[in-house]
Amino acid sequence: MFYLILFGPPGSGKGTQSVKIAERFNFAHISTGDIFRNEIKNKTPLGLKVQRIIEKGELVSDELLIEILSQAMEKYENVDGFVLDGFPRTLKQAEDFDHLLSAKGQDVSLVLALDVNEEEIVKRLLKRAELEGRKDDTEEVIRKRMNVYYTQTKPLIEYYKKRGKYESVYGIGSIDDISEKLFKSIEKHL
Repeated sequence: MFYLILFGPPGSGKGTQSVKIAERFNFAHISTGDIFRNEIKNKTPLGLKVQRIIEKGELVSDELLIEILSQAMEKYENVDGFVLDGFPRTLKQAEDFDHLLSAKGQDVSLVLALDVNEEEIVKRLLKRAELEGRKDDTEEVIRKRMNVYYTQTKPLIEYYKKRGKYESVYGIGSIDDISEKLFKSIEKHL
């Protein structure tokens, strides 16, 4: 089983590229954000629990996140791997995920990061905010989110680099050009 983690700041194209990777390699695309939104929308017990946490302005605990991820992965049959989008976000989550995989005799196969500079991210997100009518995505908010991403992700990059699992891919260009770069990186590790 291939376990791919896709890193990238907000607006780097992780969601778009995760879907393309999943289609190309018969992987299941797992986005913790999508899982949360779906559970909340369907008012499941999990969704209600997550909604209460979010409404209090708190973060979902690492333990709950790992439980949700494990359940989501168990739903898939006949896939050749998983592409994780938006997870892990902290060193603790990465370590917990390693324990989850280790219990199954598995390990993270590859961590790919979409390398996109901050000015390009700001430009993309402001455009997306305009197209989708999102008033909350101001330049100031976007730059704060970028700072949080870099602060949280830096230790993860070092963690995976030390294990020889980390690669970076230049994330500016056409969607298809970026996809091809990602595909080539994955193919080297299959």
